[in-house]
Amino acid sequence: MTGLSGSGKSTLAKGLQAKFACCETNSFILDGDVLRNGLNSDLGFSRNDRSENIRRVMEIAKLFSEAGVVPIVALISPYQENRHTVRMALKDYGYTEIYVKCPLEICESRDPKGLYKMARNRVISNFTGISDPFEPPLCPDIVIDTEYNSYVECINELWLLVNRK
Repeated sequence: MTGLSGSGKSTLAKGLQAKFACCETNSFILDGDVLRNGLNSDLGFSRNDRSENIRRVMEIAKLFSEAGVVPIVALISPYQENRHTVRMALKDYGYTEIYVKCPLEICESRDPKGLYKMARNRVISNFTGISDPFEPPLCPDIVIDTEYNSYVECINELWLLVNRK
């Protein structure tokens, strides 16, 4: 899942994981915020560091997949180039690109962690959508619009996609 901070990626990842659990399918969430507090805590937010963050998460996702666990990845992943690299590397692993679409102004109004406010006050630099770009996916496998659709509608749409694959 890719999208701006506050678009709903982590929330939807948790909902999707719950759906998998109901079907007795093992899954694991690889959440960007969690990984940046541990495994990727040595990385910043430069373009190179973001690429390395995504590369590491991709490798972890491969390992989970090979172990029979469905990886649910929730990352901002702002650059088309990185997402294309991941798509090519994981084409034999059932990779699905999910764009969690939500306008910047809505994400900013949600601001669950106060990050947009800090970015606007220049406390945080290289913040996606404010001082760093977000390149929306050109051809995602699915677009989940969290501005207009309810949480339940979004989860149901994701679940339908998963069951078609």
